[in-house]
Amino acid sequence: MDYVRFGRSNLRVSRIALGAMGFGSPSWRKWVLPEAQARPIIRHALEAGINLVDTCDYYSDGASEEVLGAVLWEHARRDEIVLATKAGNPMGSHANARGFSRKHLFAAIDASLRRLRTDHVDLFQTHIWAPATDLDELAVAFGDIVRSGKALYVGATTMPAWAFVRTIGIARHLGQAALCSMQCEYNLCHREAERELIPFCRDDGIAVIPFSPLARGFLCADRREASHTTARHESDDYTLKHYHRPGDHRVQQAVARIADGRGVTPAQIALAWVLRQPGITAPILGATSVSQLQDAMAGLSVTLTAEETGLLEAEYAPRPPRSGS
Repeated sequence: MDYVRFGRSNLRVSRIALGAMGFGSPSWRKWVLPEAQARPIIRHALEAGINLVDTCDYYSDGASEEVLGAVLWEHARRDEIVLATKAGNPMGSHANARGFSRKHLFAAIDASLRRLRTDHVDLFQTHIWAPATDLDELAVAFGDIVRSGKALYVGATTMPAWAFVRTIGIARHLGQAALCSMQCEYNLCHREAERELIPFCRDDGIAVIPFSPLARGFLCADRREASHTTARHESDDYTLKHYHRPGDHRVQQAVARIADGRGVTPAQIALAWVLRQPGITAPILGATSVSQLQDAMAGLSVTLTAEETGLLEAEYAPRPPRSGS
């Protein structure tokens, strides 16, 4: 396993990260694995040298964090793991059980630490973008959480570039710990982060840890064929809504052709492309089996030619800007 610098910080992380959205409770999503089934995946990831593990309080209503808290420390020391979690999505029915108020963020970090069985996380991140967020309050609250020792670094997920830049500016102006990472959706079918987010991160030394590098499994097989469907694909309305455009299918077919010609899997080709993009620190893999993890990790050794890269990128169909972003 290769290790790289986490942005311009002195922290070093594995070239790929383990995403824990698929660990927790099947009652939350039917494809999610309970602790007993998640254990071998987590253990294999650690044995392979993965040290960056990403979860969220929202995943399985906290059960994802509980699984990690129960399993991680049986196989690794706390100082060996770079543990990341997120907050922002609803965690209760009352008005302040979500969002980025000081009240919710301090409650969220405390609850996450209890579930993860640790006294701090290495990276505490926003999870969703809430357009009405007061960025001054967010920047100061995150800075205070770092000062408290409950998080060592702070980052953002899917935040518009303008808000990301402004939040960082506020924190630096006030002498607070500033957002040092961006977790954005990025893969061969979803390259909108190339417009502003990734160029800014490259220029400013911000770590980029993209989620869905395999497009939630869409790039691994032609999901229009009944034999290639999965429990996640059948129940994941996000994938059905965002990854079935004609251009997306053309990208998937290009991935399949190159993989076939190489004698490797589509997952390895799709991940190899993300890994080689400028500014990418560590793509997050949401494996739900050891074989999926092993398959994707083999993409670390795949180097695409310029011709192959051109063929993969040629079919990309840009998405229009979202209103309110």
